[in-house]
Amino acid sequence: MDPVENLEDRMCLKHDKPLELFCRTDQTCVCMLCTVLDHKMHNVVPLKQECEGKKVELQKTEAETQEMIQKRRLKIQEVQHNVKLSEEDADREKAEGVQVFTGLKESVERKLNELITTIEEKQRSTKKQAEDAIREMEQEISDLMKRSTEVEKLSLSEDHLHLLQSVQSLNIHHPPPTKDWSQVSVPPASHEGTVRRAVSQLEETLRNMMKTLVEVEMKRVQKFAVDVTLDPETANHDLILSDDGKQVKPAQVEQQRLPYNPQRFSFCPCVLGTQSFSSEKLYYEVQVKQKTEWDVGVTRESANRKGPITLSPQNGYWTIYLRNGNEYGAAGPSVLLSLRSVPQKVGVFVDYEEGLVSFYDVEAAALIYSFTGCSFKEKLLPYFHTGHYLGGKNSAPLIISPVGVN
Repeated sequence: MDPVENLEDRMCLKHDKPLELFCRTDQTCVCMLCTVLDHKMHNVVPLKQECEGKKVELQKTEAETQEMIQKRRLKIQEVQHNVKLSEEDADREKAEGVQVFTGLKESVERKLNELITTIEEKQRSTKKQAEDAIREMEQEISDLMKRSTEVEKLSLSEDHLHLLQSVQSLNIHHPPPTKDWSQVSVPPASHEGTVRRAVSQLEETLRNMMKTLVEVEMKRVQKFAVDVTLDPETANHDLILSDDGKQVKPAQVEQQRLPYNPQRFSFCPCVLGTQSFSSEKLYYEVQVKQKTEWDVGVTRESANRKGPITLSPQNGYWTIYLRNGNEYGAAGPSVLLSLRSVPQKVGVFVDYEEGLVSFYDVEAAALIYSFTGCSFKEKLLPYFHTGHYLGGKNSAPLIISPVGVN
């Protein structure tokens, strides 16, 4: 054998012979004597043969280790990239926040200045009107006092001829022209409603700002648009689905009973999307015009689909709804919604990680409602409720629309 260091480590401690073989049965190195004594009938091979096999295993292990290292390096890059995106998003949001609130502050200050100016101008006008009236009355008082002095002086005169001549010139039966002040009034300036009107104007400014913000927000969430199609395996038997899986409407008459399917809604006119989602953001749009009843939203995969269903986040349903043609609300416990416009198309956005479900009036570019702080622990599915036919009043279909197409 070739010279080696630490020869004693390569010798069998029991037989003092070189360790030249490997016992696969006991997974240990042995000498020739071991194979005929302690390891008799065991699976024994030369060290070189075993080493070649181990090298193959080591190479496989090394490859797996390198793959694991690479995956973690890629994950680090992904996390770093997400942190960078988060920082960029945070910077953008802060910049927009500063811009919006600066504009809001300027609007408030401008409206306040306009309010103060309006009140002060009205007060100045009232004060000038009063001052002009006072000045005119004081002039009349001065003229009347002068006449009173002359009358009093004549009344005390003992010169009969002078008195009579002066009375004629004084014309006591015709006093100097004066204004009838009985119908003249300078009431205190009324400022009732001034503040309310200013606040109303500010509200209009805020609505316009909010509309602009929602438009920007919608452009962002629409980037996460997904292709949703309806799953016939989940559709209630009283629903009619289009061949392309993009439309669903209530049937005019009761449809043929379908075979039992644990995935199918047995009682309510509901259907789910085929695609399920988790750990991601998604957005889709549903046309709801000409309908008097509908629900749209998302549901967790394991939510109950049999019998009457109570829609609530606790039961795994995050939805908004329309009832009786004009009653809008959000699921459970029911929250009534007051909308400025009638939605023709509803946008549904889900941020799985953030625990957020938001609904938008697409055409009005308005936020309808948001569920926040949700805890999603399983896959989510798009959810659609058509309502019943109602004698044709609610016959229009729900239509999954291409995003960005009006």
